[in-house]
Amino acid sequence: MKKDLLADLRRGKHLNTREMLYLTMTLALPSIIAEVSYLFMSFIDASMVGSLGANASASVGIVATTTWLLGGIIRSATLGFTVQVAHLYGAEDYKNARSVCLHGVLTVLCIGLGLCAIALSISGFLPGWLGGQQNIRADATKYFVIYAFSLPFMAINNTSGGMLQCSGNMKVPSVLNVISCVLDVVFNFFLIYPSKVFHIFGHEFVLHRAGLGVRGAALGTTLAAACCGLAMVYFLFVRSENLHFRREKRKKFDKVEITSALQISLPVAFQNILSGGAQIVATGIVAPLGPVAISANSFAVTTEGFCYMPGFGIAAAATTMVGQSIGAGRKKTAKRLGWICILSGMVIMTLTGALMYIFSYPLIGLLSPVEDIRELGAAVLRIEAFAEPFFAAQIVGSGVFRGFKDTLGPSIIDFATMWLVRLPLAYVLARIIGLRGVWIAMCLQLIIEGIIFLIRMALKNRNVVDLVEE
Repeated sequence: MKKDLLADLRRGKHLNTREMLYLTMTLALPSIIAEVSYLFMSFIDASMVGSLGANASASVGIVATTTWLLGGIIRSATLGFTVQVAHLYGAEDYKNARSVCLHGVLTVLCIGLGLCAIALSISGFLPGWLGGQQNIRADATKYFVIYAFSLPFMAINNTSGGMLQCSGNMKVPSVLNVISCVLDVVFNFFLIYPSKVFHIFGHEFVLHRAGLGVRGAALGTTLAAACCGLAMVYFLFVRSENLHFRREKRKKFDKVEITSALQISLPVAFQNILSGGAQIVATGIVAPLGPVAISANSFAVTTEGFCYMPGFGIAAAATTMVGQSIGAGRKKTAKRLGWICILSGMVIMTLTGALMYIFSYPLIGLLSPVEDIRELGAAVLRIEAFAEPFFAAQIVGSGVFRGFKDTLGPSIIDFATMWLVRLPLAYVLARIIGLRGVWIAMCLQLIIEGIIFLIRMALKNRNVVDLVEE
């Protein structure tokens, strides 16, 4: 039914509200499952490192914001091509869509290789730049060096998966990402911990493991990313119905394709770089508070993902549906789909935020045996729970606007609220009430940003339809 509705959408048939909501959920559900599975595995991953102690957790947590920044740059580069694929697919121009797929994967792979080289060059200095204490810097550097080698694989994974999603195939990328998460946990189990001797019925058995500590966590991530990235390329270029590689005359990179990619990607890259930079600055604000605060902050960020990952799943569906609607020339339908996606995301994340508030302490408790970390992590999660409905408006709204090739406005809003609201407040409040102050600042920023997104969507003279027609 999902494929039939997408085909109806492309071919101009009317969809009622119930059909639009059904299409939204069927497209979003596989992505939501993948995102939640990813967070679940990251949760297990964090608990594995957390069992090694506060210093081990802090050595990973201190560079976490930098890894998010690098991943954000890759995702922004991917968008420049995936949104074009959605529009071409909506217009049923599959030949040009295949050409954009090939160019996109090659381009983003080159970006991933470049980021890998940059990450390796700064790895020895990064923990010190971020204010990490001397006793965690060596492990933090080792973790970051190994993580750097995962970036080219993440590049082809994100790009190939994004192409498949924009064609309406949400299942394959979701399943592969879930498998990647499972592999990450399996690799971590054998790479992080030392060998262990078991005695069963009087016999001695040895479970051989590498015992690499935090280095094992990074290596597990890299190996899992490699497996998933290569599989994603296979399904895009070999198994995809309309996007698979063909021996046909393909257009070269042309001015229109490059210009469109830059118009979409640069604002998002700008947003990710500045937002990622803000996260790094925030890490610098948290770092002087000590290993307990760093660990509690890192674990709370991981746990919060259970709330907002459904939003990212709906945002992916929104980009696909809105992009294909625009490609088919159905701008009013695209706007209706956008509102359905945003409101659905807000309802779901309100419910997940309530659950996070109730179960914050036991969730953090699964990640660390240290009581101080548990109490502080649970406290900041309860603060953040109040922002989740508005965070949904921002996450899903970004997906809607990207479907319209409108990325500059959302990027400016995110930049302004991050640098003018969150960071100044976090700096002041951290000196007064510690980590709780940092998360109060984050909560207020997300509420303000979400309200601005809703207003921007609602204004008749600056709605998303007008933005396309300009």
